Amino acid sequence: MNINATILGQIIAFSIFVWFCMKFVWPPVITAMRERQDKIASGLQNADQANRDLELAKEKAAETLREAKQQAAALIEQANKRANQLVDEAKDQARAEGERLKAAAQSEIDQELNRAKETLRTQVAALSIAGAEKILSASVDQAAHSKMLEQLAAEL
Repeated sequence: MNINATILGQIIAFSIFVWFCMKFVWPPVITAMRERQDKIASGLQNADQANRDLELAKEKAAETLREAKQQAAALIEQANKRANQLVDEAKDQARAEGERLKAAAQSEIDQELNRAKETLRTQVAALSIAGAEKILSASVDQAAHSKMLEQLAAEL
């Protein structure tokens, strides 16, 4: 056995093996690697796009939330204004009703006062007439007149 022939045989066998691998094995492996590389690149691009979409969605959600808070604040402010307006209207109505009741009470008091004055005038007139009758019916005595006037004053 010659070492040169063995090396030469191994070189030929190795060359055939390399040619066979390059012709039949290597192209499908390269194709599979390229497909896998394309899938990975596509996946990375999709992941980047998804991250960008997520950031945009977060920003849009934050903006929507901000707008909702502003609208809620505006509605609350509007409701507070309306509540204050209703309170003011109620106060004005209560004041007007109070003034009306006060005026009615004052009118009633004035009517009662006038009735009392009229009744008092009637009674004073009756007492005056009664006193004059007593004075005229009695004698013209000064002491009797004083006594009757005192009685009349006591009755009033």
